[in-house]
Amino acid sequence: MSDCGCDKARRDLEEYLRNEVCKTEHNDIREHLENCPECQNEALVARTLTDVVARACKETAPDELRDQVLARLRSLQASH
Repeated sequence: MSDCGCDKARRDLEEYLRNEVCKTEHNDIREHLENCPECQNEALVARTLTDVVARACKETAPDELRDQVLARLRSLQASH
């Protein structure tokens, strides 16, 4: 394996974190992250942001907000 460098690691970081790169690229990026504190920090930020967004997407809207949004959508649909 060889170090892929910061440019490639950062360019492919999101795909790496979602396991969407081939095994060779995954290993190269993993190796780079193990040895590059700056890219490790960027990966930590990306993982944290992904986790926060995923948690937020699992939450349901309050009933009042949901009712307001649905009423507005119905109103828009009726006017078209």
